[in-house]
Amino acid sequence: MEAIKEKLNAIPSHMDYKGQKLAEQIFQIIIVVFAVVGFAWGYVCEQFVQTVYILVAGFILSCLLTLPPWPIYRRHPLPWQKPRDDSKEVSQKESKKSGGKKKEKSK
Repeated sequence: MEAIKEKLNAIPSHMDYKGQKLAEQIFQIIIVVFAVVGFAWGYVCEQFVQTVYILVAGFILSCLLTLPPWPIYRRHPLPWQKPRDDSKEVSQKESKKSGGKKKEKSK
């Protein structure tokens, strides 16, 4: 069971921002092209159902090309900061609290 979880976690499931933009552009282009071709073919055949079939085919194609996180959509990863060590951060805060207090002068 653990081996299956490890294999599933190893599958990349993210896109970067430029990849999301590219996927959206590809999706829109495919839908528009298939809609125009489908409308023209349906007009020639005089059957609206042909237009719908072609549009559905374009939708399925665009989903297969844009929904999975293909490597083309992961070319520009964000440079994340390295995580901080919490134990060092807590000890620095405690040392600042104890050493940072000023003593009042008595008159």
